[in-house]
Amino acid sequence: MSTAVEIVALVVSPVHAFEGRPQDGPRPDPVPIGRDEVEVRAGLGIVGDRYFAQKVHRNAAVTLLDADSVEGVDPAVLRRNIVVRGYPIDTLAARLGKAGRRFSLDSGAGPVEFQAYRPANPCAWMNVVVGPGAMKALRGRGGVRATPVTSGVLRVGPAVFELLD
Repeated sequence: MSTAVEIVALVVSPVHAFEGRPQDGPRPDPVPIGRDEVEVRAGLGIVGDRYFAQKVHRNAAVTLLDADSVEGVDPAVLRRNIVVRGYPIDTLAARLGKAGRRFSLDSGAGPVEFQAYRPANPCAWMNVVVGPGAMKALRGRGGVRATPVTSGVLRVGPAVFELLD
């Protein structure tokens, strides 16, 4: 099933800003995190991101989010890597079993395949960077964590989303 979507944001965070206690505030990123284009590598993640090639995040190297589920919130604040409008991303992790759905995104440079593994549950940091109550409000709408199955390039703009299984 192919669906026309829009990639509205690509976020690469070279360091983990949400360390320590939320009341102390996030660490600043050393460089801007929004990108017009990212390179995705199979089994590794997004080049330049804090989770790239990290074994502990092997099945969660990339996070995807449905822009419609967080309307009015800057995607960079939520630190999800790929923000898509036009497909209910949270449904990808709903299938029973260890892994969720396989899917691809193609923004014009060829499809990049992913395996969804689990929900990207919001944490207490959301109450600090978005506002009080954000963690609870985002529960079930925080996107999914996935790993890339193939390598490729993704760009902000029109794209095709396809379920593969």
